[in-house]
Amino acid sequence: MSDLTRVVRILAANPGVRELEGTNTWVVGDQPAIVVDPGPDEPGHLAEIVRTAGHVGRIVLTHDHPDHAPGALPLARMTGAPVAAIRPPAGGERVRDGDRVASRSAELVVVAAPGHTPDSAALYLEADRALFTGDTVLGRGTSVLDPPEGDVSAYLRSLRRLRELAPRTIHPGHGPLVLDAVAKLDEYLLHREERERQIVEALASVSRSIDELVPEIYAGYPAEVHELAGRSILAHLLKLEREGRATKRTTNGVQRWRIIEPKTCERCGRRPVKGRAKLCGPCGLTALQERG
Repeated sequence: MSDLTRVVRILAANPGVRELEGTNTWVVGDQPAIVVDPGPDEPGHLAEIVRTAGHVGRIVLTHDHPDHAPGALPLARMTGAPVAAIRPPAGGERVRDGDRVASRSAELVVVAAPGHTPDSAALYLEADRALFTGDTVLGRGTSVLDPPEGDVSAYLRSLRRLRELAPRTIHPGHGPLVLDAVAKLDEYLLHREERERQIVEALASVSRSIDELVPEIYAGYPAEVHELAGRSILAHLLKLEREGRATKRTTNGVQRWRIIEPKTCERCGRRPVKGRAKLCGPCGLTALQERG
């Protein structure tokens, strides 16, 4: 264990339904350290980061949500360290998938992980097989997918990609350290599969609104999470709609959803088609090119 990179958690004092006990700021490495997700612009929290890190060499964000990113620029001014992110604040450094954020004692690989947000990234400490996941994977509970930024299809691809890294531990944006990372990623994938199954079954014989689906699918959950639950159900329904498996109709201002039998492309016989179309996108493009 002594060979592992120094990693210290500093918990921000911003508890909430989304934030659990608060935002986890991670100090990675030693003199100079990398700070992952400085969290809110709160003077006491930022001072504790500086005290713990000693010397901050780099600041990196997993995404730009207000519980993770506002402290980045103030911390940069306090320490002189640059800020890196896929969607950086003004004056920050834009990084991309595969880029490396390094200090003298640690190096993190940027792994693009869209789904929670388009700019979500995980940061992989290869030396320790440790992932810093922001809100893509939490230490307890599941991540909120809130359209239009939240996208279930992209999220599932990201979870599978993170699993392929075979990480050992997960340092999440909220909640406790995860000691069996692969099991947690499997749990997250199975959870999304189960949630989709529940939605499909609830709409099997009747069209329903999201407000009608929430108390059934989230029975037993406290009322304060129902609004977020509705956003998550919407994210799943939008995925099903893109796949040609669900449709919606608005009547008297109420949007109701129903499950439909997906149609396949008349040309390739494999890919789904939407609405009244007969050809999928690639086959439709090919057909247009053939007609000249």
